[in-house]
Amino acid sequence: MPPSDGLDVLSTTQTWKEAGRSVALATVVETWGSAPRPAGSHLVIDADGNFEGSVSGGCVEGAVVAEAIDVIETGKAAMLEFGVADETAWRVGLSCGGRIRVYVEPVN
Repeated sequence: MPPSDGLDVLSTTQTWKEAGRSVALATVVETWGSAPRPAGSHLVIDADGNFEGSVSGGCVEGAVVAEAIDVIETGKAAMLEFGVADETAWRVGLSCGGRIRVYVEPVN
């Protein structure tokens, strides 16, 4: 049985660290309402902005990558929250709203 996406991302994190790359790991820690990825989903990011995995998609993923680069530089973890209300979601063509919390931590 092939490993799940989460295990692939964690394996990539280890491989990148062993290759000497500075990396951060983003993890979905909580979701409410509609969320594209479940809690426990991972995204690994290196200092050059390369990444593998997914915590959401679209502009949220870009914001997480940008924050992860700051986390790598400062060595300080961050808790991020993204969301859209049901009313706003409907106006922009989405069926429903939701929120996610993403924990971004440096990997030493």
